[in-house]
Amino acid sequence: MIDVYTWPTPNGHKVHIMLEECGLPYRVHAVDIGAGDQFKPEFLAISPNNKIPAIVDDDGPGGKPISLFESGAILLYLASKTGRFLAADIRVRYQTLEWLMFQVGGVGPMLGQAHHFRIYAPEKIPYAIDRYTNEAKRLYGVLDRRLAKSSYLAGEEYSIADMAVFPWLRSWENQGIDWADYPKLKFWFDDIASRGAAKRAVAVLAERRKPITDDRAREVLFGATQYRARQ
Repeated sequence: MIDVYTWPTPNGHKVHIMLEECGLPYRVHAVDIGAGDQFKPEFLAISPNNKIPAIVDDDGPGGKPISLFESGAILLYLASKTGRFLAADIRVRYQTLEWLMFQVGGVGPMLGQAHHFRIYAPEKIPYAIDRYTNEAKRLYGVLDRRLAKSSYLAGEEYSIADMAVFPWLRSWENQGIDWADYPKLKFWFDDIASRGAAKRAVAVLAERRKPITDDRAREVLFGATQYRARQ
């Protein structure tokens, strides 16, 4: 059994999708990031960066438990554990890793900043809004051009790279995106959204998620609480 410490965010959904696609049994433990659950000592013990998701696999390597944090690392671990969604062919494998790193290093951070400055920042700063909206559009363009050449990001087979990117694009409207500008990417997005595993995955804890509107949640996520030194 895999214990998943998570919240209904794009990074959480990445792992939910992989678990659902592989049919692995898992238990969900809600980490309410608006309430500050991510700073509890028991969570920091498995996720020292105080970010979701994290997992504990009781049946890890050698039959011994293993805990992991960072969604990209978790996807790679689950692909290794199951032998699925990460090709054995070395060229395709590295294409998958290229696009996984593209998500981890680009899509996630940049679209996260677009969300922050367009939606959550208490002061609307035109420079920041333009900067990250334009970067979001650039990244969507990179993806659209890639998908004009192949069915999925790493080629003709669905992979952990697709699972990593897909949840971040579900908030396309908040990112200032017009799907009409990215037809190949929209086709890919709709294809993945129609998969049963993806539908089940994005439903995980969906009833618990609510807009960040209260001052307490804003302070926990974006204020001094986030930066307090911890043991």
